[in-house]
Amino acid sequence: MSEQDLKPINREALLAQLREDVEWDVVVIGGGATGVGIAVDAASRGLKTVLLEAQDFSQGTSSRSTKLIHGGVRYMKNPRDWGLVREALKERRILIKNAPHLVHSKPFILPCYEKFEREFYTVGLGFYSAMTYGGYNIGKTSSLSREKTIERLPGVKTDGLMGGVEFYDGQFDDARLTVALMRTAFEHGAVPLNYMPVTGIERKSGMIRSVTATDKMTGEAITIKCKMVFNAAGAWVDPIRRMVDPEAATLVQVSRGSHILLDKSFMPAESGMLIPKTRDGRVLFAIPWHGMLLVGTTDVPQKEANFDPEASEEEINFIIETASGYLAKPITREDVKATFAGLRPLFNPQATGSAGGTAKVSREHAVIPEYGNMITVTGGKWTAYRGMAEHAIQVAINRNLVPAGLCVTKDLPIYKDPVFDPAQIEIAAEAGPEADDQVIAYARHVRDTELAQTAEDVLFRRLRLGQMNEARTQALMAKVQAALEDRDVVEAQPEVVDAEVVETPEA
Repeated sequence: MSEQDLKPINREALLAQLREDVEWDVVVIGGGATGVGIAVDAASRGLKTVLLEAQDFSQGTSSRSTKLIHGGVRYMKNPRDWGLVREALKERRILIKNAPHLVHSKPFILPCYEKFEREFYTVGLGFYSAMTYGGYNIGKTSSLSREKTIERLPGVKTDGLMGGVEFYDGQFDDARLTVALMRTAFEHGAVPLNYMPVTGIERKSGMIRSVTATDKMTGEAITIKCKMVFNAAGAWVDPIRRMVDPEAATLVQVSRGSHILLDKSFMPAESGMLIPKTRDGRVLFAIPWHGMLLVGTTDVPQKEANFDPEASEEEINFIIETASGYLAKPITREDVKATFAGLRPLFNPQATGSAGGTAKVSREHAVIPEYGNMITVTGGKWTAYRGMAEHAIQVAINRNLVPAGLCVTKDLPIYKDPVFDPAQIEIAAEAGPEADDQVIAYARHVRDTELAQTAEDVLFRRLRLGQMNEARTQALMAKVQAALEDRDVVEAQPEVVDAEVVETPEA
């Protein structure tokens, strides 16, 4: 797409389409990875599609991941999950092909400190790589000497280091990919709207007839007639289901995953590092990301699926403690430039609170037809979003909810901004105020082309500064909001207090 071909997205025009008394083929509830994936699949098949998101696109779980498109190394422990890993590795290669501007291969090194550890992990990671047979491989697994490990992974702890194992996985920008998929759906005729929470669902004679969404910007409620609904609300699928049936059973168990951001000087490498063992049963990654070092993640059960989860001090300390055991330079709490946390929707039909922690619940997704013409899609992980969408649409076809049509998303290019390079803007913005004018120009651009409504939409999702540097983000917030509203920024002036003059007697 060229700059000349770029169409603006007018929010009022989209709302006007919803006000028309027409029946839509598909309403998708949820503007995270799963929802935008379904919207792209549906719209590219020619279905008349509406996409509704309660917040901004990807503001929930989908902007708060470890930024990996991968098969899931830790699932290799269980042969029952190998099919899941194999499918995810295929999707990894498809995404790299369709969105090379947002997804790329990344070398990872697992440092080894125990006897025979390098040999053990070379075999295991070699098998992981071999599961990409059929043209889906993105890099070779190899054993590294101690010297080569230090060379490829500067900043790694050298005391006791015996070598390492190098393998490849995919890295991506999660929020930016979500927004790009939203824009791709729009290019194929979908009507995507953020800040449009679903506030009611009408069901008559066993079928859903309409969905009511309320515009957070104006308070206007719009009723949308539809043939079917996809419930892809992530950690919030159960509240949507209970709009239809207040007694609906719980399908999703929620866990929190947290991350910290450090200066890249802790590990100034091009490669990422895999820490294979942690005391919570997970693996930990330290990954170069947008000029910084991202370290995570945790897996902590969370009862409430709130919209803005935060990393706890316990989680932050756990990440610091675990990563410090593998880095030459110890990490302190003061070194943490930013933190973020996201909620994982884990499909667990046996009931929330079953024995065992959330780290043991499979990431395999579920597609659940219910209430006549609703299909709830839950579980899964970012990497599998396209396959999950294809599966969901196929279930709808099989149930005669939508007409049959070919899926084209395996070879469908994903939108790339033809005007700005947001990665370069955010790195410059993180360095200092010299790039503020670029940020302001970009903010107005994404307001007009990517439905950015607030300064947070710009700084946390279209740019990633909000997850990189809290201080710079706060310094830019008022300027960006003013730019979105087409008004001048009034710089804060120091307050002047009139002082009372007291005459003192002469000595």
